[in-house]
Amino acid sequence: MLTDHMRARLLEVLSGQPTGIPEWTRELSRGADAGYFPEASAVWEVHRDIATLVAGPRALLMQAIHPGAMAGVHDHSRYREDPLGRLNGTIRWITTVTYGSREQAEGASRWVRRLHERVRGTYTTGDGRLLPYEAQDADLLSWVHIAFADSFLRAFERFAGRPVPGGGDAYVRDWAIAGELMGVPDPPRSVAELDARLLAFRDGGLLRADDRVREAVRFIRRPPLPALLRPTYPAVFQGAVATLPGWARELLGLRRVLPVEEAATRAVLRASARLLGEAAAPGQARLRLAALQERDAV
Repeated sequence: MLTDHMRARLLEVLSGQPTGIPEWTRELSRGADAGYFPEASAVWEVHRDIATLVAGPRALLMQAIHPGAMAGVHDHSRYREDPLGRLNGTIRWITTVTYGSREQAEGASRWVRRLHERVRGTYTTGDGRLLPYEAQDADLLSWVHIAFADSFLRAFERFAGRPVPGGGDAYVRDWAIAGELMGVPDPPRSVAELDARLLAFRDGGLLRADDRVREAVRFIRRPPLPALLRPTYPAVFQGAVATLPGWARELLGLRRVLPVEEAATRAVLRASARLLGEAAAPGQARLRLAALQERDAV
């Protein structure tokens, strides 16, 4: 059936596995502790929602306007040659930190930090300064974390159709743990702090949109997806744009999203949720939690 083929292609894009559950996801059923985030917490619920399909490209658009982050991607990433491989690696880290044991979350974060050790170079700021960068710079780590947290929270608030458990502050506060695992200094712990950090970056003369950024935007707008998924992706992209702060959207040279386009986003997300069903990772984490509960009851 066509729906089976579409589901397989979408699973392959998201997890690298068109059928069944990837082995790294099955690993989440094992482990010696409950992990950093309780079941049904803000982080669990935000990251298992279909709105993450919008949050992903939204985070990439936000990250691109920091010239240091863009230089790192442009100079060191294989996103043009192997975009799905890069996507799968990012999804694996997010999923493992969210649903894995503490040991698994820390191991996944160490793996990403090791990959970043060689990422260094120079970039030109929005006000014309030439600056050196390393991926582990506090400024870059903070921007990537802030762009991620803001994107996943705003996408959920706009498209999930239900409130964040405990409110937005609970999500920002809890996801600060992931930032600390990646070496982010003093990540924001409330929506107010998150907004203030974003505005500080905006007003600091650092952010810019140059030819590299415009190239990245074109790529994010039209990624090399399987043919079956291409007709629905424009609605996902427009949903990402709809949740951007106005100043970021204008800097990226993107127009305001029309209500009819946002309605198309909602329709695609609903259809995708029906197609995919329950995400595998939370179920695997529940198996671990049940085993731990049984162990502790003995």
